[in-house]
Amino acid sequence: MGGRQRHIGAAERRARLALRQRLAAGARASAPEQVAGSLVALHGTDPATVYLAVGARLADTDGTVAEVERALYEDRTLVRMHGMRHTVFVFPTELAAVVHASTGLAIAAKARAGLVKDMVTGSGGRLTEEWLAEVEASALAALARRGQATVAELTRDEPRLKERFTYGAGKSYESPHTVSSRLMRVLGVEGRVVRGRPLGAWTSSQFRWAVAPPHPELPSGQAQSELLRHWLTACGPATEADLRWWTGWRVTDVRRALTAVGAVPVTLDGGATAYVTPGDEEPVEAPDEPWAALLPGLDPTAMGWQERDWYLAPELRPALFDRSGNVGPTVWWNGRVVGGWAQRPDGEVVWHLLETAGLGREASAAIETEAARLGSWLAGTRVTPRFRTPLEKRLSSSPSGT
Repeated sequence: MGGRQRHIGAAERRARLALRQRLAAGARASAPEQVAGSLVALHGTDPATVYLAVGARLADTDGTVAEVERALYEDRTLVRMHGMRHTVFVFPTELAAVVHASTGLAIAAKARAGLVKDMVTGSGGRLTEEWLAEVEASALAALARRGQATVAELTRDEPRLKERFTYGAGKSYESPHTVSSRLMRVLGVEGRVVRGRPLGAWTSSQFRWAVAPPHPELPSGQAQSELLRHWLTACGPATEADLRWWTGWRVTDVRRALTAVGAVPVTLDGGATAYVTPGDEEPVEAPDEPWAALLPGLDPTAMGWQERDWYLAPELRPALFDRSGNVGPTVWWNGRVVGGWAQRPDGEVVWHLLETAGLGREASAAIETEAARLGSWLAGTRVTPRFRTPLEKRLSSSPSGT
């Protein structure tokens, strides 16, 4: 790119976030598919995150749970599958082939090799790769006949899935593994099965499995370029470090994809170089009205970038993240994380500000409105984040709320 690079400061990045992540009131969506399309991926490790992340971005939250379930399990316009960094996400179905080819194939090869090695070694050679191939074919045929099934149901059709082997024999982490648990995870990463309806309510993490819908096989490089283009459109500007972290790719893959899409370099506050898609260099103005949001643990906006100082002050992180780097429920004001929220045992939504500088009555009123909006559609359903953080634990057990 010739000439001087465009500078995109923190204020404009927050404006882009508000609009493209559908958090400002005027940018909210009318359907879960629009939310997922705008964000590219919804974190699915904690099932409740998908529903809460969508609800925070819908103009009308009535029927949030039913609408997400429709998209996931009836219309199949959204699909829950393994993606970047070996993590479970919910994607627009049209991106399934892109995600699989760009990130899933490399992970899948390692996962299968690891399963075969652990299984053969941990069974003393009793369970072999050829044996696994027979069991796998039988299990997939049973799943196709059933449509959807739990692992327990599949083991009734194919009892060999219950076979056990010892993982890490003689090590401090030695433990028994079942073929079923490891095999279904490998098949998921390979894009051959997907998670279906949960056994319980929408907050349940016990899922049925289903045969994955067919999708075209794409060249890896083409798929990586397409995924990066989608993500930069939603989250640009982003640094190379952001892109490497979000995708889990090697630096050579990131750079190749940046070149393929013609990504345009820009500068950020502090002088770092970041990238946007071609034609996205024009200034973006902040929304007309200030905005507040209550986002769930593992929300894709809070977890979207590796370098987060422009929207999350470093001193707030110990209260809002667990020791593994998973973010808990957050309170936002005009593009910055300013606190966290939780639910009491009776389901009441409570929140607390960790940063108060420059926040007045308008901010408090807007946050309270969002808390009431969230509490209304939850209607007493108690959601406990899978990864609990210091502030969330303190708020959920506090009788005094904020």
